[in-house]
Amino acid sequence: MFCIERFFPQWRSLSIHESSPVLGRGANRRLTKEAPAYVASHYYAGIAPGKIVNGIRCENLEHLSFGDESFDLHLTQDVFEHLFDPAAALREIARTLRPSGAHVFTTPLVRKNEPTLFCASLAPDGTVIHLMESPEYHSNPLYPSEGSLVTVHWGYDITNFIFETSGLFTEIVLLDILEYGIRAEYIEVLITRKFPRKNSRELTPSSPQQQQVA
Repeated sequence: MFCIERFFPQWRSLSIHESSPVLGRGANRRLTKEAPAYVASHYYAGIAPGKIVNGIRCENLEHLSFGDESFDLHLTQDVFEHLFDPAAALREIARTLRPSGAHVFTTPLVRKNEPTLFCASLAPDGTVIHLMESPEYHSNPLYPSEGSLVTVHWGYDITNFIFETSGLFTEIVLLDILEYGIRAEYIEVLITRKFPRKNSRELTPSSPQQQQVA
């Protein structure tokens, strides 16, 4: 919530979609209570996008069911290291963002200055192709016995990947705020912005740049 409040102080009045939140905790808890136009979604295998499962909307980031320019903000926390087609997801986010909207997200930038490394892909028949000798999994509360396969080890070149696949510009915010309990190895928050067209609705975005908040 720190970056949302700092860079989008009018967040309570914005239309917000969050993919794969931890329900009832963190940002999801506040946004559910204080942002009337907040929509949370999870991906449920075999369920059509847009369907409601146990009160939560099913959405696939790579094939969103939302209309064009539906949201002011998209939020994802540690999701993009698990996508098989992150380029498709970025295009969908760009499509469904309103002009001057933004995607605020985290994903471990484990490669730092080294090139991004793809760890897995999908064959045409849906078979997972492992590109690493030892597949890596992260915990997944929806599928605790299976976990979530890590498909990408991102580096700082993720900003180039985002621009080349979606046309959007990204800034990396480095958070090191001990009084908020924020100090860790992976402290980057990425803010990808859809700059407005002439005569379009605007959120008055700041200039894209890499900055450190301390």
